[in-house]
Amino acid sequence: MIAETLAGIALVKSAVDGIKSAIGTAKDVGEIAGHIDNLLTGEKQVQQQRAKKSGNSIGDQFGIKSVAQEVIDARLAQEKIQEMRTIIDMRFGPGTWQSIVDERARRIQEAKEAERKAKIEAQRAHDEMMEGLKNSMLVGLVVAIGMALFFAFIIFLPK
Repeated sequence: MIAETLAGIALVKSAVDGIKSAIGTAKDVGEIAGHIDNLLTGEKQVQQQRAKKSGNSIGDQFGIKSVAQEVIDARLAQEKIQEMRTIIDMRFGPGTWQSIVDERARRIQEAKEAERKAKIEAQRAHDEMMEGLKNSMLVGLVVAIGMALFFAFIIFLPK
């Protein structure tokens, strides 16, 4: 768990270094967008690892070292995000960071909604296919019973 959290915090730190090195020469936010994405992804990883407790021993979950590392990493990530917010707003104008965060949240929500709709459509298509299969089997059963009755009638017909 600590190794995964370290990966998240390392991603945050490398993204901060990338933003700091490119911010002076960047003509627009697009030039540092990859670093911003890495920053937000790293922070998300830190938060996910902090929330994730399953699969670890009780000592790992509740040990002072583990708890302290999680809290410190989460605060470091938030501190770095705040620092980048300030730097980006100073370079590209007030509200730029919030616009980025809002647009990212909107796109994530749209992707979730599209995924939800795709699942509903797949379930609907599956249900239709199963209904068609059920109807086909019912028709086949009726035809088989009809043929059996027809042959029974021909065989046992008094002559």
